[in-house]
Amino acid sequence: MSIPFTNRCLALPTTCYARVLPTPVTAPRLIAFNAPLAAELGISAEGVNPATLAGIFSGNTVPEGAASLALAYAGHQFGGFSPQLGDGRAILLGDVVDIHGQARDLQWKGTGRTPFSRGGDGRAALGPVLREYLLSEAMHALGVPTTRALAAVTTGEQVLRDSALPGGIVTRVAASHLRIGTLQYFAARRDFATLHALLNEAIERHYPALARADNQALALLEAVADRQSALVAKWLGLGFIHGVMNTDNMTLSGETIDYGPCAFMEAFAPDTVFSAIDTHGRYAYAEQPRILQWNLARLAEALLPLMAEDPEQAIAPAMAILETVPERVARYWLAGFRAKLGLATAEEGDAELVNRLLQAMHAAEADFTFTFRQLAAVAGGQTPEMAGLHPDLTPWIVEWQARLARESAVMFATAANTFADRAALMLAVNPLFTPRNHRVEACIRAAEDHGDFGPFGLLLEVVTNPWDYVEQRNEYCLPALPSERVTRTFCGT
Repeated sequence: MSIPFTNRCLALPTTCYARVLPTPVTAPRLIAFNAPLAAELGISAEGVNPATLAGIFSGNTVPEGAASLALAYAGHQFGGFSPQLGDGRAILLGDVVDIHGQARDLQWKGTGRTPFSRGGDGRAALGPVLREYLLSEAMHALGVPTTRALAAVTTGEQVLRDSALPGGIVTRVAASHLRIGTLQYFAARRDFATLHALLNEAIERHYPALARADNQALALLEAVADRQSALVAKWLGLGFIHGVMNTDNMTLSGETIDYGPCAFMEAFAPDTVFSAIDTHGRYAYAEQPRILQWNLARLAEALLPLMAEDPEQAIAPAMAILETVPERVARYWLAGFRAKLGLATAEEGDAELVNRLLQAMHAAEADFTFTFRQLAAVAGGQTPEMAGLHPDLTPWIVEWQARLARESAVMFATAANTFADRAALMLAVNPLFTPRNHRVEACIRAAEDHGDFGPFGLLLEVVTNPWDYVEQRNEYCLPALPSERVTRTFCGT
């Protein structure tokens, strides 16, 4: 199998990375290979046997032309600054240019120690590998900017966490691995030459229009703020909780990265936390916009030396951008929820309408994902009772239907068109299937405890086709029973 590496990463200053080879594993076995994504990357794997793929995607066989390096970065983790983090259990194979002309990184995750491992083993347990594969591919299917999963393998070895667990390796694909923490690493060292090189790389790779900006560093801050605001708004619209919004887990490209203790919320509650290490709720569902603004402030601090000869003069324009973040998130959030509620026009009270729905859902402990599918059925002509909506939502539904009626009087010629068209619009943006936490955990348990990857393959098929009802898969759209609930997830390091 040939991978058409271009490896622009090697043109970065050598302070950005350490050259390192993966540590071989005993008995790699292929779990999954994403053939459509491989084709998109210009990688031909037709006729390549699973053993060969397992060798490549375990790191036992380093492909010809691979860069094989670990990237340096720093980051604020739960508010505390760590000046050196870096790829402690990941190795960048290199980058390719995909069929759309876009540069994409390929990275092994779980291939052994690097100079940034800080005492860790550099390995990944099988459970986090399966979670990242499922969640990232589900997010892509849901239209959320995200890293992707190209392959997953078992290693034939155990890793020690709280107990001995089977090892795994996932190969991740990203628009780049440039993070807020990447810039923080060099800003903290006052290495402004490398910082400037990374600024140029980020602009060339992700925001080429900014090459003409008078102040490129300030323009990058605004561009990243806008993309990340749109991203977090998409998370909120799906009930997704990242779990570890540290600055090293926020990309300059605006992609979701690092699927550790993340999950999709079931019963709506704004203070929902899944991460076992987030004991104070810093990264709870409703806190994500605030943390985004906080993280972007750290990006601004790193970029200040490039914004003006006297960084003090850059503080005011940088602050002006940061102050727009709540409004940006709110604007994207409202657009997303208008679509979820079948609204194609804007009224002044729409944000309050959405918030009253969420308050009613919270009080009723209504399932986040399923409630919007039920509302689509009501928009299509069913009664709330027929659709299965909680009775406590009835007063809000009356208000919503009045809002729909005002819009329909302008937009639709007949009531029949109103019902059919609006329901179709809602079903197109409200998924039926998400990777519910108990289903993900069941896949992990089957794989780790019994070596059974059948549940993983089935759930992957379901969540990568999230819109379409299939009767045989009906149970996958239902919330967990009380005995099935999984309320804590772990990062796997």
